[in-house]
Amino acid sequence: MDLYEYQAKELFGRHGIPVPAGRTAATPAEARAIAAGLNAPVVIKAQVKTGGRGKAGGIRAAAGPAAAEAEAARVIGMDIKGHTARRVLVESATVPFEEYYAAFLVDRAEGGFLAMVSGQGGMEIEELAATDPDAIVKLPIDPVAGVDADTARLLAAKAGLPEQAAEVLERLWRVLVAEDALLVEVNPLICTTDQRIVALDGKVTLDGNAAFRHSWEDYDERTGSLEDRARAKGLNYVKLDGTVGVIGNGAGLVMSTLDVVAGAGADPANFLDIGGGASAQVMADGLEIILGDPDVRSVLVNVFGGITTCDAVANGIVTALELLGERGRGRPIVVRLDGNNAEVGRRILSDARHPAVRQVSTMDGAAEMAARLAAGA
Repeated sequence: MDLYEYQAKELFGRHGIPVPAGRTAATPAEARAIAAGLNAPVVIKAQVKTGGRGKAGGIRAAAGPAAAEAEAARVIGMDIKGHTARRVLVESATVPFEEYYAAFLVDRAEGGFLAMVSGQGGMEIEELAATDPDAIVKLPIDPVAGVDADTARLLAAKAGLPEQAAEVLERLWRVLVAEDALLVEVNPLICTTDQRIVALDGKVTLDGNAAFRHSWEDYDERTGSLEDRARAKGLNYVKLDGTVGVIGNGAGLVMSTLDVVAGAGADPANFLDIGGGASAQVMADGLEIILGDPDVRSVLVNVFGGITTCDAVANGIVTALELLGERGRGRPIVVRLDGNNAEVGRRILSDARHPAVRQVSTMDGAAEMAARLAAGA
């Protein structure tokens, strides 16, 4: 369960991690009132569960209450990568002297925990890893020993952070453990001109399996984003940045499909695994979510028939398109069926003669067609 920035900062505050003063607003008028109470220049920050807010214009400075109201009016309702900003965080503007990066996360590959700390913050960690991987200090954390004061000082020293940052690193680890989190990240963690260490941003992912130990009802908010709508339908969906929508049955097949789409010169718009059962309703739900993404220009359905046969999948696609009506006609849908009863499934799709559907027999060929169609070729 991903938290909004303001929720992450509420957790940080409970564990003694300094954060800027601020509150959330759902209307421009509320933003004005909050800014007036803070009595200082403020920052208006879109509250969405995705990155790239700054580049999208979702983070804006405001010199006072009137400017805060105007900037909030611009941000509230903004679409950022398929996520609608329904509220903003209005907080005191804090000028950094230096910016750092700090994170603790579950390392599934190693079956433990990992600390990642850098003296270079304020940029996407993926970008930093690509341009200067040596700038990131990575340290496996023993689950039993955890992060004590000595380990925190070691991390700070190795990454070039000031000594006073060690205490904040130790408290970040406590957030991970006490709150049953899978990820706790601050980017940037800043040092102010008066040498205070402040979490200027916050990202927390909670382990849903531990919900029975906590009171997380307020965190499970339905925002109307594509991911929330997919979750409500029981679909395993993740929004990505590309233009080719992807549907597959099985996480491994979907991951392979994403790679093949990228190899064809296009960027996937999503990860969507419909699982072993591809009923008409499941397929309709999946197509509805993907076609509800304005970034999608073509859709690739890649299914390998097993327990659920290809003829059942094909009937599901036909019925789904009937259920969607005009919504299923606007963008091309490339279908690749293989496995159990593949020939029967292909014949069903051919007989249906739906104008949006194109069939391709190979995964590479289907990805190449979907990429061309997304490019308008």
